[in-house]
This record gives sequence, structure tokens and C-alpha cells, in this order.
Amino acid sequence: MPVQKIKRTYRKARYVVYKETLVDFKEHFWAFLGSFAGLGAIAFIQYKALPEQDVIFLIGSFGASCVLVYGVIQSPLAQPRNLIGGHVISALIGVTIQKLVPDIVWIAAPLAVSLSIIAMQITKTLHPPGGATALIAVTASPEIKAMGYLYVLTPVLAGAMILLAAALIFNNMTKNRQYPSAYAVHKFKRFRKSIKF
Repeated sequence: MPVQKIKRTYRKARYVVYKETLVDFKEHFWAFLGSFAGLGAIAFIQYKALPEQDVIFLIGSFGASCVLVYGVIQSPLAQPRNLIGGHVISALIGVTIQKLVPDIVWIAAPLAVSLSIIAMQITKTLHPPGGATALIAVTASPEIKAMGYLYVLTPVLAGAMILLAAALIFNNMTKNRQYPSAYAVHKFKRFRKSIKF
């Protein structure tokens, strides 16, 4: 390997490491504020607005969604289509698998997650926390399992919509952040034009 190529590779690696370790306090502030508001709204509904035994509204996969939707807002995995679609598709699959294989968790859990991944890939709604949403449907408490397909509407769809609303507000409060990403907006506009009659 020529010396020039080694030096160039070293400079690139050093730049990437440097760039990745920069602390951007404004970015961290908005990520904190958005995730606190989004997940805080869901937690408030769970613990204050609903009776204790009524509805399970706060699920673990929403925490992982917050990392994407407020922390890496330009990621294709964090876009609104992925947030909503990934959770809903995975919840549908998780509930279906739980109903088909209710007593064999060692088959139901990997089957729900694996089918969710494939479904999200096919529909272009890949959202990693969706895998956790499917897993929760088959391994969670008897209360969540008893919800059946209602689990898809609430907490999953309702909670994802709350996270999206907070993301649209807090991720666009400064000129340095744009959510959804410009690429996602461009794709949506092209899609809308293609379906006009």
C-alpha cells in the first residue's frame, strides 16, 4: 500500500473520529427537550389521566424510538413513515403470532421479531424499536396479551402519534434541525404527484 494512500486513510479516520466526538450542546438540548416532552406526554397519560387498571400506555419500545426520532433525526429509520409504520406493522404481527402460538414463547418471540423485520423491510418502514414492539406483544404481561388487536391502536399507534407530534414541534424549532428530513419530504411530494388522477 503506497504511503500516500495510508496517509489519506489516516486523515479520513482522524476526521471521522474527531467529527463524531464533537459536543453540540444545542443539538443535545433539543434532543432532550423533544424526548422529554414526547415520552413525558405518554407517561402522563399512563399515570395521571387513565385509571390504574385501565390501559397500558407506556411500552419500552417507545424509549428506543425517542433515541432515533429526537437524537438522529436525519436517519431514514427515524422518519415519520418508519416511526408509525414500523410500530403498527410490528404490533400487528406480534399480536397475530401471540394468538397463533400463545404458549410456546421460545418460538413465538423470535418468530414475531423476525417476521416484523421482513414486513418492515418489504414496506420500507424499517424502525428498529418495532422489533421490540412485536416482542412485547408476545412476552408482556397478561394485561397486554388480553388486549389483543387493541394493543395495535393503543398504546402502539396512539403512542407513536404522540412521539411524532412532539418530534414535528421540537425538531423544527431551530433552523439547524429539520424533521422530517428534506429527502423524506421530497419523496413524499413525488409520491403525492404520482397518485393524482
